[in-house]
Amino acid sequence: MGENATETKALLSVKELCTYFGIVQTTARELLSNPANGFTVRIGNRLYAHKSRLDQWLLNRIL
Repeated sequence: MGENATETKALLSVKELCTYFGIVQTTARELLSNPANGFTVRIGNRLYAHKSRLDQWLLNRIL
């Protein structure tokens, strides 16, 4: 899977989130552990980031 694969995915895994943001897994898991952020999706025991909501969340934080 190439680096551009995250551009077409709706959900990002913890590892993909790390690559996308350039952060470590501990930080990624802290971000995903708060469902109030609006981008966390839990499927079973796994946490994912909804990419379009994540992008919107980031834009709201930097503007």
